[in-house]
Amino acid sequence: MTTFPMRRQRPLDPPDEFGVLREQGSLHRMTYPDGHEGWLVTSHAVARAILADNRFSNRTELQHQAIPARAKTVERVKERMPDSGPQPGMFLRMDAPEHTRFRKLLTGQFTVRRMKALEPRIAEITEGRLDAMTPPADLVSEFALPIPSLVICELLGVPYEDRETFQRNSATLLALDLDPDVLIASYQELAAYLYRLIASKRARPDGALLSGLLDDLGDDELLGVAFLLLIAGHETTANMLGLGAFALLTNPDQLAIMRDDPSAVDNGVEELLRHLSIIHAGPIRAALEDVEIDGRLIKAGESVTISIPAANRDPGHFPSPDRLDLTRSTTGHLTFGHGIHQCLGQQLARIEMRIALPALLRRFPGLRLACAPAEVPMRSDMAIYGVHRLPVTW
Repeated sequence: MTTFPMRRQRPLDPPDEFGVLREQGSLHRMTYPDGHEGWLVTSHAVARAILADNRFSNRTELQHQAIPARAKTVERVKERMPDSGPQPGMFLRMDAPEHTRFRKLLTGQFTVRRMKALEPRIAEITEGRLDAMTPPADLVSEFALPIPSLVICELLGVPYEDRETFQRNSATLLALDLDPDVLIASYQELAAYLYRLIASKRARPDGALLSGLLDDLGDDELLGVAFLLLIAGHETTANMLGLGAFALLTNPDQLAIMRDDPSAVDNGVEELLRHLSIIHAGPIRAALEDVEIDGRLIKAGESVTISIPAANRDPGHFPSPDRLDLTRSTTGHLTFGHGIHQCLGQQLARIEMRIALPALLRRFPGLRLACAPAEVPMRSDMAIYGVHRLPVTW
């Protein structure tokens, strides 16, 4: 019986256990930290099939945490807040038709065309951050974190001067092993801030996204939407920018491609997304009925944890998957998920990476790590992987 592996033997690769398991099959019996017995998926084909199958639920109340440290924290939070249930508006943890209602309201805000219209402003923000950098620098705090934070603030209508509040609390809420009282306090502080923000939008609407939802959603639902979009909108891209820069700095031949060949940038970003796969565990689904997949019977009520890092390194879909190759075909990578829950903000994340990474490398052609690669502090203690800091100079 498999328990979820978390220890990475190399900072840019998923745990070796995933590869060993994949050689044995695509589905593996798994014991969750709370004793629940379910499944772990390590193959690309089965991961994609389950993500597209509406017989598997994404509802919060059916979920079992896969990571022991996070499971312990969540259980202790429930003991202190036994009445806490699913947050209204947190559409990521809903099934149709509830999920469909929120998705329809938001899909038009994140179309490829609307995201492309943001390109000049994202380029302006990027150049502003590059102008402000002097060596030595921490690429996380001075580049990777501010760019998506500024972009999502402008998109949602969140004052960027309030970034300390949402960045600090977001980081706390994503910690895997944490005192539950600290977690609860961070949630309450961020919720109170967003409630005040929503009240200010109702009093004085603006042209940003949150104001555009005022007529369709109540305050509690709008809080859930704001919570999800604000945290996901800056944490995921910030960590991809930081970890992506680390990967390029330790693979100079690939860095040269990203810096020198504009035609390779779009595909190069997709390869970084595939290769790095920054979500440790999940998505997690629960079978609503008995389902047979790849010769294995998943019984109703059993949880299935899909390992995106393992699926994105499946040699059955990506030849030589452990090699970072910005020129390879990345078609079908699952970093943004698949099916109805595929990441709403994926086009925004792509555009931010396509603009920011080449701009960084071209502005500072001598960019290099200011410490040994082994000394870069990795985010193994966080739900979203990356680097805590990335010391660089040029």
